[in-house]
Amino acid sequence: MTSTFRDERRPGRRSDTPHDQAHGQGHETYDDTPPPVRLAYDASTWKEIAHLLANLPMALIGFVYVVVLVFTGAGLSVTVIGLPLLAVGLVGARQLGKLERARARTLLGVRIEEPTPIPARALRSGARGGGLRWLWTSLKDPVGWRNVLYEFIRLPWGVLTFAVTLTAFFVAWPFLGLIARLLTNVDRMMVRGLLSPSDDLERRIAELESDRGVVVDTAAADLRRIERDLHDGAQARLVALAMGLGLAKEKLLEDPDAAAAMVDEAHGEVKLALQELRDLARGIHPAVLTDRGLDAALSSVASRCTVPVRVTCDVRERPAAAIEGIAYFTVSELLQNVSKHSGAKSASVEVWRSGDRLLLQVEDDGRGGARLDGGTGMAGLAERLGAVDGLFVLDSPVGGPTVVTAELPWRARGPKE
Repeated sequence: MTSTFRDERRPGRRSDTPHDQAHGQGHETYDDTPPPVRLAYDASTWKEIAHLLANLPMALIGFVYVVVLVFTGAGLSVTVIGLPLLAVGLVGARQLGKLERARARTLLGVRIEEPTPIPARALRSGARGGGLRWLWTSLKDPVGWRNVLYEFIRLPWGVLTFAVTLTAFFVAWPFLGLIARLLTNVDRMMVRGLLSPSDDLERRIAELESDRGVVVDTAAADLRRIERDLHDGAQARLVALAMGLGLAKEKLLEDPDAAAAMVDEAHGEVKLALQELRDLARGIHPAVLTDRGLDAALSSVASRCTVPVRVTCDVRERPAAAIEGIAYFTVSELLQNVSKHSGAKSASVEVWRSGDRLLLQVEDDGRGGARLDGGTGMAGLAERLGAVDGLFVLDSPVGGPTVVTAELPWRARGPKE
C-alpha cells in the first residue's frame, strides 16, 4: 500500500563523551531513523471512499427492488393484488431509506432525523382486518415515494461514482481525496434532499406527538395531586368531624357541657375543612379567575406572596379559558418560587398581548442563580408551556435579578366560555 513518510530529523538525547567532558565540550547526536509508517489519508477520507465504492451494489439492490416490486404493483393496479403489492413495496422502500440514512450517518457524518412513521392507528386497523385505511395511508405516504425516487435515480450515479473512484485509486492517487470529497458532497445533497423529513410539517407532527405525551402526564399528575390532597386533608377532617359529632350526640343528655365543647370543636373542624376545600378548588381553577378574569386573579395571587408584588395586566379582552388558566398557574408557581427561594425584597408581574401571543414576565430582585434543573418546578413549567406551543425563557444570573418570560398562543374566548 502506498504511504507517505515525513523527511525530517528528530533530535536525539544529548551525550557527552569522556574526552569531550575532559575538554569541557559536548555535541548533540541525532537519531536518523524514519518516523512510523502512516496512511496517506485520514479516516474520514477512507470512509468517503468506502461510501463511493459501496454506491454501486447498494444502487443495484435499490433499483432492482423498485423495478420489480413497486413498478410491478403499479402495473397490476387494475387487479385485486396490484394496490396491496404497491403498498407493501412503499413500506419496504421506507426500510431501504432507513438503511441509506444509516450508511450516510456512519460513513459521511450526515445527521438526518428519521421521518414520521406511518400512523399507528392505520397499522392497528389493518391488523383488525380493516385494511382499506392501512392501504390508503401506505399508498399516499410521501416518505415512501421519495425513497422510491431516490433508489430509482441512484443506479447511474452509483455506476459513475464506482468507476471514477476505482480509476482514481490506481491512476490519480494524489487527487483521490479531492475527488472523493466532491462526489460525496453530491451524495450528501441527495440524501438530505430525498431521505430527510419532507418539510416542517413532519417535524411539527413529531413535536405535537411529544407534546401530547407531556399533556397526558401533566393531567395524570394533577389528578394524583387532587386525590392526595382530598384524602390527606379535607377527607380526614370530615371523618374526624363525623366521629366528633357522633360522640357529642351520645353525651348530649348525660353531659351537656361536654357535648357543647365537642360541638364547638367540631365547628372549628368544619371551618378548617371548608378552608382546605377552598384552597383545593383554587388550585384546580380559582373562582375569581372564572368570574373576574386574569387581572383580578393575578392580583389575588400577588397578595398572598411574601414580598410586595406589582401587577400590570394590559389585556383588554379575555383569552380562551385554557390559555387563561395556564397563564394564571404559571404566574402562581413563579410567585411561589419567589416566596420560597429568591430572598427578594420586591417583585413584579406584567401581562400583555402582542399580536397572536400572550406574554407574561415575572421579575424579582432576589439572589438569582435559578436553573431549569434546580428542583424549583421550572422544568415542569417549561414542559407545560411547550405542550401548548408556548415558550419559557429563564434569565437568572447569580446575584440577580431573575426574569422569567413566558409566551402563550392567543386564542379568543368562545361563546360558551
